[in-house]
Amino acid sequence: MSAVLDPVAARRRFAAVTFLFWLPVGMYIPSQVLLFTERGMTLATVAALFAVHSFTVSALELPTGGLSDVLGRRPVLAAAGVLNLGALLLAALGDSVWMLVCAMLLLGSGRALSSGPAEAWYVDTVQAAEGPGAELRTGLARGGTASAAALAAGTLLGGSLPLGLSALGMEAFGTVLPLSVPSLVGALVCAGYVAYVLTALPEPPRPPAGLGSVLRGVPATVLGGLRLGKGDAVVRRLLLTAGAAGAALASIELLTPGRAARLTGAAESGAVLFAVLACAGFAGTALGSHLAPWAARLTGSGERAVLATLAVSTTGLLLLGATAASTGPIALAVAALGYALVYVGFGAAGPNENDLLHRRVTGSVRATALSVQSLALQLVGALAGLGAGVLPIGPLPWLLGGAILLSGALLWARATPAPSLPHPTAETVPDPA
Repeated sequence: MSAVLDPVAARRRFAAVTFLFWLPVGMYIPSQVLLFTERGMTLATVAALFAVHSFTVSALELPTGGLSDVLGRRPVLAAAGVLNLGALLLAALGDSVWMLVCAMLLLGSGRALSSGPAEAWYVDTVQAAEGPGAELRTGLARGGTASAAALAAGTLLGGSLPLGLSALGMEAFGTVLPLSVPSLVGALVCAGYVAYVLTALPEPPRPPAGLGSVLRGVPATVLGGLRLGKGDAVVRRLLLTAGAAGAALASIELLTPGRAARLTGAAESGAVLFAVLACAGFAGTALGSHLAPWAARLTGSGERAVLATLAVSTTGLLLLGATAASTGPIALAVAALGYALVYVGFGAAGPNENDLLHRRVTGSVRATALSVQSLALQLVGALAGLGAGVLPIGPLPWLLGGAILLSGALLWARATPAPSLPHPTAETVPDPA
């Protein structure tokens, strides 16, 4: 499996492996909280379990990105699938807090391992076939579309399976509940994902990595990742933009469920509405990702495409804030439009941002760079979520996220240095400005 794939085949396999990874995630999202509470966990305990997942991802984000850059993409992706498989089995069958804590630890570890290697594999493969100047944006857009489509399909399937099984008369069978079934099916998908990674993702030739080189190389790569934004204005803007996007997404995820419950008048019906909205958001992201190359052509460059598409998302979030205190039909229509604009804009911005990133870094730190980007999104998102949580219900929490996102979009209003091919070292291109 040492032959380098042609770019068209690499694009298809990148989309396929991305879809297979995110489909189980979408499947367990609708039932996860309900499954845990059905097993007797309080909401405070459920919140603590989610915190275990978040802290695990944050702690391992950079080391696992460095591991991929040193050891290779395929083994790290396969390990992520194995960890996710174990996590979903534990989540489906676990009936104690400690079993569920282990599930969250495994799930967070798998998420950290998966952050970047698949995309780095695609870029490595295309550049090995066509050189450093190879066209990347189309494939990155297909990957974004695949992940969003997988989440949308998984959410619909995972939300409908327990209801359908209950309607057919299924009851608890040992520790298996109807709410356990989406996670069990997701575990089967994870097994298929691991098999696909091992058989369909040949890596471009790289120097063999022994245990000693891994132990020496990962810390050095992580330190290089932390310095990525220091000497390159474009990379610095990309990291700041990721943080701004994290703040906006955290605001939406925190505020939308309560707004849906107030709109429908009950928590249960609000949860159903939120599931529908989440699916619509994933579909909007898929549409935006598909439109990303068109946005770059329309605006004339990747930088201007990022500015325009983030402006679309900012407009959507501000519309959500402006209608937060209203429940009339016109306000609801405006809010629905705003929700759609947020996700379509983010979907179109992502591939253009990552196209810029991959042209500023080398393969030796590519997965690490994606991990740093993800870490910026998560950390700023967590802080923004805490800030929005203490503000009074109404427009203000929404407008906080909108203001932060607007500041991220305006970073691209100023001209940036022309994209350069990275030097054949672990360092990014120096920024003369």
